[in-house]
Amino acid sequence: MTSPIYVAIDTPDLARAQNLAKSVHRHVGGIKLGLEFFCANGHHGVHEMAKIGLPIFLDLKLHDIPNTVAKAVQALHVLEPAILTVHAAGGRAMLEDAKAAAGVHTKVVAVTVLTSLDASDLNEIGVARNAAAQVERLADLAQDAGLDGIVCSGEEVGLIRKRWPGGFFVVPGVRPAGGAMGDQKRAVTPRAAIDAGASIIVVGRPISQAKDPDMAAREIEATL
Repeated sequence: MTSPIYVAIDTPDLARAQNLAKSVHRHVGGIKLGLEFFCANGHHGVHEMAKIGLPIFLDLKLHDIPNTVAKAVQALHVLEPAILTVHAAGGRAMLEDAKAAAGVHTKVVAVTVLTSLDASDLNEIGVARNAAAQVERLADLAQDAGLDGIVCSGEEVGLIRKRWPGGFFVVPGVRPAGGAMGDQKRAVTPRAAIDAGASIIVVGRPISQAKDPDMAAREIEATL
C-alpha cells in the first residue's frame, strides 16, 4: 500500500530538495512542492524532482480571476502533477474553470482555511464564523464546483468526510506527538489525521529538519 505521507520540500535549493526526496523516498508516498520551490526552480525543477519517481503534489494555491487561473492550470498541464491546489475563496467560477483546465490525472483540491489561522485571524479578515464552519462552507462549494477534494486541518477533516464521503482530503501541518508546533495553530498528529479521514497527510519540518530525515519519515510511517 502506498504511504499516505507526502513530504513537504520547502526550499529554493534544487540539489537540497533532490537529496531530501531521495533520502526518504522509501517511506513516503509523494513529494509536495510549494511556492518557495516553484518560484526558484519553475518547470525545470518540477521535472527534475519527478525523476525520483514519486507523485508530485504542486501546492501553488492559485487564486485569481477565473480566466487567469484556468490559463495557469493549462500552463502547468505539461508537468502532470498528481495534485494541484487552488484557493476555495476564489469562488465557484474559478473552481470550475480550474478543474476543467486540469489534466485527467490531476486531482484539483481547494484550500479552505490555512492551518496557520485560528478564529482570531479569521475575524481580522472579516470572517465571522469559526474555522470549522468556514471549512464546511468552502468544502460544500468545492464539491458543488466539481473539484476532487479540499485541503483542511485535521480538526475539520472528520466533519467534512461525513458530508463528502467520496472526497479527497489533504491534511497539512501535522505534527508528531510532542513535536514543535511552529507556525501551525490547528495541527493534529499524523495518526489522528488519518483516523479522522485524511486521504493524505503533508509533513514538512518534522522530516525535512530532522537530523535523519529517513528515520523521521519511518517513525511517522510506523504510527499510521
